[in-house]
Amino acid sequence: MNSLFKRLPRNCLAATRRSSRRRLHTQPQPHPLLATFSRLCVEGPFPAALALLPDLASAGLRADPVSLTRLVKLCVRHGTASDGRLIHRHVAAHGALPHGGGGGGLVVSNSLVSMYVKFGLLDDALRLFDGIPERNVVTWTTVVSALANADGRKEEALRFLVAMRRDGVAPNAYTFSSVLGACGTLGVLASMHASTVKVGLDSDVFVRSSLIDAYMKLGDLDGGRSVFDEMVTGDSVVWNSIIAGFAQSGDGAGAMELFMRMKGAGFSANQGALTSVLRACTGMVMLEVGRQVHAHVLKYEKDLILHNALLDMYCKCGSLQDADALFRRMPQRDVISWSTMISGLAQNGRSTEALRVFDLMKSEGVAPTRITLVGVLFACSHAGLVEDGWYYFKSMEKLFSIRPEKEHHNCMVDLLGRAGKLDEALKFIHEMSLDPDSVIWRTLLGACRMHKNANLAAYAAREILKLEPGDQGARILLSNTYADLRQWTDAEKSWKAMRDRGMKKEPGRSWIELEKQVHVFIAGDLSHPCSDSIVQELNRLIGRISALGYVPQTEFVLQDLPIEQKEDLLKYHSEKLAIAFGTMHAKEGKPIRIMKNLRICGDCHAFAKLVSKSEGKVVIIRDPVRFHHFQDGACSCGDYW
Repeated sequence: MNSLFKRLPRNCLAATRRSSRRRLHTQPQPHPLLATFSRLCVEGPFPAALALLPDLASAGLRADPVSLTRLVKLCVRHGTASDGRLIHRHVAAHGALPHGGGGGGLVVSNSLVSMYVKFGLLDDALRLFDGIPERNVVTWTTVVSALANADGRKEEALRFLVAMRRDGVAPNAYTFSSVLGACGTLGVLASMHASTVKVGLDSDVFVRSSLIDAYMKLGDLDGGRSVFDEMVTGDSVVWNSIIAGFAQSGDGAGAMELFMRMKGAGFSANQGALTSVLRACTGMVMLEVGRQVHAHVLKYEKDLILHNALLDMYCKCGSLQDADALFRRMPQRDVISWSTMISGLAQNGRSTEALRVFDLMKSEGVAPTRITLVGVLFACSHAGLVEDGWYYFKSMEKLFSIRPEKEHHNCMVDLLGRAGKLDEALKFIHEMSLDPDSVIWRTLLGACRMHKNANLAAYAAREILKLEPGDQGARILLSNTYADLRQWTDAEKSWKAMRDRGMKKEPGRSWIELEKQVHVFIAGDLSHPCSDSIVQELNRLIGRISALGYVPQTEFVLQDLPIEQKEDLLKYHSEKLAIAFGTMHAKEGKPIRIMKNLRICGDCHAFAKLVSKSEGKVVIIRDPVRFHHFQDGACSCGDYW
């Protein structure tokens, strides 16, 4: 018995060897063409693999599904749409591969559908899709996603999603992530949101991120924030989505608050979120926060888009020293970089430098765009350089092959209007090759108010109202023009017309950043928690600058009131409240930076100049159009604004 057990392993091993030899002798060897084709589909080159298809067809050979799928992927990476159609014809010529039971046909069909989508041939993809006998979630999701991302076919994507579910195929997280952006109304989005909850995919990070994006794009910030707040744990993808959504929707404060929370939670921002936050800093003039974001940008040393956003932030926050330092250090600069610097210098009252940078840009061989020329004309306009402005405008097409568009014509109207050449500006508008729009007429109307030309102002206002009957700004500017001229009866008629239409003048607002918080001040509103201290500081400042010759310029109060009431109204203009708050909290060597929603009035301009002298502080005020840098009793605008 013992000897038998000793022999068994040897006998078993011999039997195994004989069996293996029999299988090796009976297993068919792959055709050499197929073996070569399979290897080329893995290793390439793609043209060599593609060239074997006719040989395979001549030999009556059919490639296996794995090799065909690999060939399609190679085609997407290295081939053309024509090559893809050639592969499709080869597959179709041999009859459909089995789509079930592991036949591999569905995998090949899915790869071909995806290939057509990636080549931008959506209709070809849909024709192939219609002929597939059995479709799985990959097949459906590929076409749903493609339709959702195609212009004008978003409703079709939603219809395909319905058909997918009727076909008994359950959408996955990627399907929902793709189609949520196709929802055109909040009602459709709410229904789709409910579907994700029903199938338990609402907690998927990509679905949740897409939900947030969809709510934001439809303007429902609360809906997007609600989806975000329901998350059990944060994720960098979702953090970045909601920050970008708030910034793009114009809620800079919300974007900043979320960015701070994300940093506190230990997540890092990606390039998209950093760009969004920089734009929020730009809109809110939050320079100190922007400088903190700059530290994160250092990780993306060669990201030109991010550096351009950072440059724009510094320019539009009035920190030209930072902007200039960044511009000089940028590893690469494109036309956007140059244009941003030119516009930034012009908006900050440094028009001559802006034109020098434009000359340097040309000397380095960078071709200007229409945006560049808008910045150049803006520089001329805000420095009263009428001859230079005419030269650049007339030479645009000849020197740079740029045909003047409405923005350039508007700059010329602004240039002539600011210079007091109102008749020349009107003649320019009438002789334009383009039809003047309400923006151009509004520019002329603003110049009429500046130079107190009521007759031409009334004409410009009528032209605006022909184009935009509901325009509120035109009526306000016209009424203010009448008030400037003390034509109170005409001013009252305009105000009454606005009241009858339920219109209200936008109050002056100014805001200032302090310790990463934004403090907002409204003209005549003393509801700020520090109002008592602010009024006390304001009185102190008025006392100091009165000794330097300050006298309230009551002509800037556009109401027929006693002189004392006019002085009281002037005293509590929003920028004066913001300046007083700024001087209370000013730090040595740091300028006071203020943002304003309306053009600064002449009295506040004089106030800021004298405060900069009496307090030895730099005061920077940004209105909707430009910056005013007040220092030592002077303004960068040269009193030309």
